[in-house]
Amino acid sequence: MTTEPGDPQNRVILVSNRGPLTFGRDHEGNRTSNRGGGGLVTALSGLVDVTPLVWVSAAMSDEDRTVQREAGDGRFPIPGHGTDTFGRFVLLDDEVFDQHYNVISNPMLWFVQHYLWDLSNVPDIRRLELDAWEHGYLVANRMFAEAVSAELRERPDAVVMLHDYHLYTAPESIRAAHPDAFLHFFVHIPWTQPDYWRVLPPHIREAVLRGLLANDIVAFHTARYARNFLLCCEDLLGLTVDMERRSIRWMGREVWVRSYPISVDAKAFETLAASPEVATEEGPILRRRRAHLIVRVDRADLSKNAIRGFKAFDVMLDDHPEMAEQVTFIAMLQPSRQDVPEYVEYLDAIKDVVSRINTKHGNTDWMPIDLRIESSLPRAVALYKHFDVLMVNAIYDGMNLVAKEGPLVNERSGVLVLSENVGSHEELGSFALSVNPFDIEDQASALYRALTMDMDERDERLSQIRRVVGENDVAKWLAAQRIDIDAKRAATASRATG
Repeated sequence: MTTEPGDPQNRVILVSNRGPLTFGRDHEGNRTSNRGGGGLVTALSGLVDVTPLVWVSAAMSDEDRTVQREAGDGRFPIPGHGTDTFGRFVLLDDEVFDQHYNVISNPMLWFVQHYLWDLSNVPDIRRLELDAWEHGYLVANRMFAEAVSAELRERPDAVVMLHDYHLYTAPESIRAAHPDAFLHFFVHIPWTQPDYWRVLPPHIREAVLRGLLANDIVAFHTARYARNFLLCCEDLLGLTVDMERRSIRWMGREVWVRSYPISVDAKAFETLAASPEVATEEGPILRRRRAHLIVRVDRADLSKNAIRGFKAFDVMLDDHPEMAEQVTFIAMLQPSRQDVPEYVEYLDAIKDVVSRINTKHGNTDWMPIDLRIESSLPRAVALYKHFDVLMVNAIYDGMNLVAKEGPLVNERSGVLVLSENVGSHEELGSFALSVNPFDIEDQASALYRALTMDMDERDERLSQIRRVVGENDVAKWLAAQRIDIDAKRAATASRATG
């Protein structure tokens, strides 16, 4: 992938559940396109600028399906990205998509990989889940594999880069059809230790591992997650793994296991922070704040741990009554997966906790927690610019880019309070206030320490975080993978000719 743009080896087949855009129709019947949602799409969009690619993703709308059916050779141009960038939609029927996405991927795999199950009560794996695995997840993955195979028949030297937990079994099907293809898989969420994978029936967890081992490189955000994957291969499949070289022998091939911490496009994000759209949002925030401002920006996901964060704020106010009316906690939470009952219940529980804390500590002039159930990037960036404390206390998280975005543009020498179980902790933990996400007293103490920290220490911590984020931006994340892809290809070629 260090070759010239026209070289066939520089072609990438990018594969993810959601793609770079989705199509629709406006009120006049004209076709429209909107950027795909989610941080993964944002990160992967950087690839478009450095290499020609075909992006394979699931059709999300009726117009997506129409676009795909109209594509004569199976590919359609992605608007605004020149002549070397194409899309290809996988047409999953509604039942397959529902079983694949809403029964297996979310919540089953997501819950396993974030340690979210209350194992004394759930999960109950019954015929519904077993059928959804067989007739939803596996079917969807085979259909993704067929779409990739169609592209590989045209470009056998392309690098296939698959992403995330929706596609674990697809690589095995691709490998069967194209034994010499180069497959690279990035897992963007935590990888749990072997015993927790035993929640899943053996045939499911082993299929996940076999699917990943069909790749040439399996990648994670942190060294901890890569190590956990190696341990799973050792404990659950009985394989001999090389922990020092971070490799596994599987089906006559050597599989590399690597970690590459994802980041943000620092320059683009700083430009956004200086935009008129963000400036418009700053005025109301500055009028709302008191002497101190605590901020959190999250999805209302169980893994993000919002309730314990609010409880910690409650304890901090109990322990330090002098802080009353001096601090406001603004929390912007985007509703998440409201078709999953556990998420509906969790959002209701968040509202209840916030209401109790505001009733307990607030008065007619001061509401301690300003809870906003909404999603607005300009407003989020405005909050980033003006926090004194940014709270990121997730139970477990693959990376959590909020921990990088916020300090990058903050103008108040703000302090990052960061869970030790968040992927970004490997890079930023030395400069943040590290907390245990289950220890409410610890989090309360960290909030108070952050609010009362002297300005010199605040400045130093923030400048170090900015340095790390600036040096290790998304371009470096992509480049590190390209270097290893080239090295792995060279090693494989050397063995083949030797």
